[in-house]
Amino acid sequence: MSQPDVIATPTRHELPFCPAAFDTLTTALDYAAQGATGTNFYTGRGHLYAAVSYAELRRQALALSGKLLGLGLQPGDRVALVAETDPDFIRFFFACQYAALVPVALPASVKVGAHHAYVAQLQLLLEACDAAVGVASAGYLPFLREASAGLSMRMVDAPQAFDALPAAAQALPQIEPRDIAYIQYTSGSTRFPRGVVITHQSAMANLRGMIAHGLMMNARDRMLSWLPFYHDMGLVGFVLVPMAAQVSVDYLDTREFAMRPRQWLHLMTQTRATISFAPSFGYDLCARRVRSSDLGSYDLRHWRVAGIGAEMIRPETLAYFSELLEPCGFDRRAFLACYGMAECTLGVSFSPLWTGFTTHCIDSDHLADHHQAVLLDENDRGGRGRHFVNCGKLLPDFEVQIRDDDDRVLPDWHSGVIYLRGPSVMSGYFNLPEESRNALSPDGWLNSGDIGYLADGVLTITGRKKDLIIIHGRNIWPQDLEHIAESQMEVRSGDAVAFAVPDHEGQECCVLLVQCRDTDASRRNNLIRRLTALLRMELSLDCYVELVPVHSLPRTSSGKLSRAKARLDFINSHGTAPLEAVADQPRLKVGSG
Repeated sequence: MSQPDVIATPTRHELPFCPAAFDTLTTALDYAAQGATGTNFYTGRGHLYAAVSYAELRRQALALSGKLLGLGLQPGDRVALVAETDPDFIRFFFACQYAALVPVALPASVKVGAHHAYVAQLQLLLEACDAAVGVASAGYLPFLREASAGLSMRMVDAPQAFDALPAAAQALPQIEPRDIAYIQYTSGSTRFPRGVVITHQSAMANLRGMIAHGLMMNARDRMLSWLPFYHDMGLVGFVLVPMAAQVSVDYLDTREFAMRPRQWLHLMTQTRATISFAPSFGYDLCARRVRSSDLGSYDLRHWRVAGIGAEMIRPETLAYFSELLEPCGFDRRAFLACYGMAECTLGVSFSPLWTGFTTHCIDSDHLADHHQAVLLDENDRGGRGRHFVNCGKLLPDFEVQIRDDDDRVLPDWHSGVIYLRGPSVMSGYFNLPEESRNALSPDGWLNSGDIGYLADGVLTITGRKKDLIIIHGRNIWPQDLEHIAESQMEVRSGDAVAFAVPDHEGQECCVLLVQCRDTDASRRNNLIRRLTALLRMELSLDCYVELVPVHSLPRTSSGKLSRAKARLDFINSHGTAPLEAVADQPRLKVGSG
């Protein structure tokens, strides 16, 4: 184990704080186990049902690692774990680290009722990673067994069955920094799974950067999360970061948060946690459920880092959240906008701490037409302005370039594809050499697939290249259409998705699907007419608008709307017939709701 860099003077019983100065995840846990911190799991009602210290986690992981090796598994074999928010997942994850096995987190579907779709997703992931072993709780085990039928796996069972196995006689292998630590499947990878390969070396580099620089953590910090363990922000940010920083972490299951989002604030009050993250939709969902009568029961003065990332950041959502909860001690300066991706382990850039979020008001027309970010005067926007949240400067040792379609590096304020290079970039996609070559250059530059610009070293994200809608050579961001829809009083944040499909003549045509709760036919038609008019007026765009039932828009495993899946579903169910009448939108059949 490398010598820890002690930056805090310990009390007699306190473990000296070390910001992830280790070579491997196992040496990091070895160190954390010498202290008194650990993991805590809460029910949806806010009751603590499990508390596992890092010392106990290490003991359990070491015992389990020998049992896994007793199955005859070899170093590098993949162990598929249905990633529920419970102590078993973390125990198995670290057992794999000590045994030199490679854990693969599988989604714990929020909508288990979609039986066939979920089983098909699990089967694709099991095949893609060539899993040797599968682990799931009793509730998910039938799905995993069905998905693994016909695959040559050594064992697919519940955690208790693995605990009953005899331990191997051989000693545990020596873990090296270049060994694979885990495989992270990217969000939305349901049809063509892409498993990001992360080594111990890459993981520790990213943990060091986030703990020491992005979050500037110390021994007094405490973390709280409802993010799923199968998402990179949930796994790396709230399983690996607290362990590598030797701080305690509190967990609320993602499904419990979805049902009772106010429990997030209750637990922040109860645990006095200082760091918690969420995508924009999490802040929005929570704020919508808070009642004025609740405010007196929250104390959020200790919340020093309210991280925001994982999707396009909506400044209106953050402003509303902070204004609503200011009486409870929440300080909007706690907002920390950041940018990251699984291909870089997690974190790439962080805005400055305790400054809140900042935005650029950009001429959206000029950005679309000329790929250049032009700031608009606060008093002269002419309806063209769009606010983009700045995502801060890169972590140490990261490099960034903004490139155009001809691979030329662009100057500041010019928008293009974001390329990244640094110590925590993936080594490639598992068993996908061609995709790896397309994403990674020989000299280590990663094509992120994201669009953005630099300004004085600050990175700002404007969209995803793969989501671009191109109509007659004009670049249109789907987020612009979705924002117009969500500005209507009947439409909530996350209720709209936009994409392009070929029409009856093979030309690209815009489609906007909007979840609508209103059942009155007259009001529904009014909403369609209004949206059609707004899209023509603000974007000079003809668009097919359809109202769809609530909860019908597809989402990725991390909870984000999946434009790709929505597009595919639309084409499969509609064909091109509705698009022939796009210029006469009001006469189109209204989707059921």
